[in-house]
Amino acid sequence: MDTTVSRREIPVETGARLLVTRLRETQGGLIALALLVGCGAGLGAVVFRKLIAAFTHLLTGHADYSAAGHAGNPNLPLLGPFFVLLVPVAAGLVYGPLVHRFAPEARGHGVPEVMFAVAQRGGRIGAQVAIVKSLASALTIGSGGSVGREGPIVQIGAALGSTLGRLARLTENRLRILAACGAAGGIAATFNAPMAGVFFAMELILRDYTVESFGVVVLSSVTASVIGRAVLGSAPFMSPPHFEVSHPAEYALFALLGLLGALVGVGFTRTLYLVEDLCDRAWRGPEWLRPAAGGLLLGLLLLAVPQMYGVGYPVLQNAVNGQYAIAFLLLLLVAKIAATSLTIGIGGSGGVFAPSLFMGAMLGSAFGAIAHHAAPSLTASPGAYALVGMGAVFAGSARAPITAVVILFELTGEYSIILPMMTAIVVAALISRRLTSSTIYTLKLRRRGVDLDAPPVDPRMTALVSTVMAPVPDPLPATSTIAPASRRLALSAHGALPVIDGNGSYQGLVTSRAAAEALADPEPRGPEGGHPATVGALAEMPAPLTADMPLADALHHLTTTDGTGLPVLDTDRSALVGWVTHQAVLRALHAPRRLPEEERSSPSARHCPAPTVERAGTITADAVSDL
Repeated sequence: MDTTVSRREIPVETGARLLVTRLRETQGGLIALALLVGCGAGLGAVVFRKLIAAFTHLLTGHADYSAAGHAGNPNLPLLGPFFVLLVPVAAGLVYGPLVHRFAPEARGHGVPEVMFAVAQRGGRIGAQVAIVKSLASALTIGSGGSVGREGPIVQIGAALGSTLGRLARLTENRLRILAACGAAGGIAATFNAPMAGVFFAMELILRDYTVESFGVVVLSSVTASVIGRAVLGSAPFMSPPHFEVSHPAEYALFALLGLLGALVGVGFTRTLYLVEDLCDRAWRGPEWLRPAAGGLLLGLLLLAVPQMYGVGYPVLQNAVNGQYAIAFLLLLLVAKIAATSLTIGIGGSGGVFAPSLFMGAMLGSAFGAIAHHAAPSLTASPGAYALVGMGAVFAGSARAPITAVVILFELTGEYSIILPMMTAIVVAALISRRLTSSTIYTLKLRRRGVDLDAPPVDPRMTALVSTVMAPVPDPLPATSTIAPASRRLALSAHGALPVIDGNGSYQGLVTSRAAAEALADPEPRGPEGGHPATVGALAEMPAPLTADMPLADALHHLTTTDGTGLPVLDTDRSALVGWVTHQAVLRALHAPRRLPEEERSSPSARHCPAPTVERAGTITADAVSDL
């Protein structure tokens, strides 16, 4: 048998490996992958919007039933407007088993799942999520679910980016960036808002800003937006009325609208999860049947208020144009909160961004109508307040002020609204933070025991300072002169010593660096010329450590202070009770760390002993803080 290897096979295999290596390890490779993700997210957004339109027309006979009133389905003339009782049930029988069987994470509004995957799963999202989320969300919205399309498209785009990144075997850091690229591309293409896609991904998904991540997210967002505009057109998402601030005093009204927007946003968040809890307690059947059973309740609501059908952008536009009375606007606001909460609670799939815009438009339009009626010469048209209210409610629920400002500007294309919108959005975000520590996205994760805002802490660092503190080194009297104090500092192993007054009260800390700088300082600063007269003049007051403080906090203070130790104070923070050094923290870290089951079973975990302080060379405080 001829075992000769063809000469052509070697270069092809080598070239493929080189290509994969370049994609995985170089900046150019990350850029190329981001462009591919942008293309995929753009096409995914187009397909998703087409699916929503197709299911809506199939199930209602209308392009958007929210603007059709109590009309019937022309394909089911005998049922008249009562067909909306059956449509959510029929759709639930399809997407309920689909989500339950293939992608349970596709249930709900999607963004929290992406935030969790990026923050704690290294950006890993299953490839099947993109397909299941597309179908489930399109069916939910097309059958009357009162949810938005931004949450699904974020999850769809992020799943595409994660899948491509895992095929290229990217590191976790780059995989997270690629998932964010997909999320940005999805937002950019579906709303024709490339800047909004970027800031949505940076502020909510990645939750940080770096040059590397920002650049590739921008490229992905622009690419997806170009594809979306080529297929869906480049017209602004909304057609806002003419707007101008009539009087500077009107900014007080915008601030008040921001306050109301925060209250509505927080109220919507709490209602959403309250209804979800009620549905969890009430439903005792199989989970896959829950959307169909709950669909009957949703159908009753849609029969009463058909404007709640689907996303409801035509209704939102009518509110901005001032076509509704104040009482009806408030009815639509309350109904939207109930309809969106019920859709999510029964297991529907869809976003909460569009509903928050809807609520903001109803709130702002009603507020503007009242203000305009009270002071017509000092206020703008009610439609302007509707635009500001949209941003305020979103900022109050999601607490993403940068995204709120950018996305509302791009959705409306109206620059004159920026200053009033910024006023209301900042007020809404600040009030929301005062009312609750969670947003509509993070609360879902906190209910599962996941806190994205809490820094990861090694369990060994939760021990208290009292368990590792050593006796206090001999302190320096505050009246001691610099020369003898510097000699004591030179002989000290800590590089710093505490300072006390004549009564033994703690006055601060003096370091070797401070003493050396005082001796070398040519500028006379003492009362009679020369160097500072006493150690008390050099004493600094570092962040206080107490015996009941966790080691993680103590380590943070140690790494930001000169010297190798810090004093520990009593509860009154006046008397010294101990001393903590970097070595003491290292001893706490020296305790063996328990490995996860999969690590304990791997050969590398079995044969690699835990690092010890004795075996290590020189370890700095900064290195310890990275452990």
